[in-house]
Amino acid sequence: MNTAFEIVVVGSSTGGLQALQILLGGLSTVFPLPVVIVQHRGKNSDAELCEFLARDASLPVVEPDDKQEIIPGHIYLAPRDYHLLIENRNFALSTDRPVGFARPSIDVLFESAAHEFAERTIGVILTGANRDGARGLAAIKSRSGFTIVEDPESASRREMPDAAIALSTPDLILPLNEIAHQLFKLIQTVEPRDLGLQADFNVAMPYGC
Repeated sequence: MNTAFEIVVVGSSTGGLQALQILLGGLSTVFPLPVVIVQHRGKNSDAELCEFLARDASLPVVEPDDKQEIIPGHIYLAPRDYHLLIENRNFALSTDRPVGFARPSIDVLFESAAHEFAERTIGVILTGANRDGARGLAAIKSRSGFTIVEDPESASRREMPDAAIALSTPDLILPLNEIAHQLFKLIQTVEPRDLGLQADFNVAMPYGC
């Protein structure tokens, strides 16, 4: 598929498990982009979150290892107590100190995606009770990526969407149940200039949790 975008990054916190169930449940097996998620979780949190999200997802869900290649059409969840970054089109895990009391940090992922993929990045902020992700979404916006924020009125906690909206003007503010549909619409957008960054959307590997 010839699309303007290469990656979707998603950040969520308080109330995020239910929000991610709805978002991922709306993405079918034909969704071609990798979806990379930071859900705030403590280092002693439930280790079965990957399996929990996989119940509602049609795409494979995996917690990536350090240096693992990013494969289109897969969902990746940041592991507990690690920052998840993107470097040279692969994942990198970091134990650097928490950012805004969070590790994994949404800002860390989003800023690395903005640096790596620039205007071919879609950033999505969902519900949360803090400001993490606002700076990272602004970084994606500054590199001409596309930004979506859950409507604070539909969010379980509106602090994180409100912070993202206040720091930069997102391209879209949508109710949670409309975001997956909008992602499908976006991937049908064809980039008019050839930047030589097309992903091979025919790649498929049998990843699991």
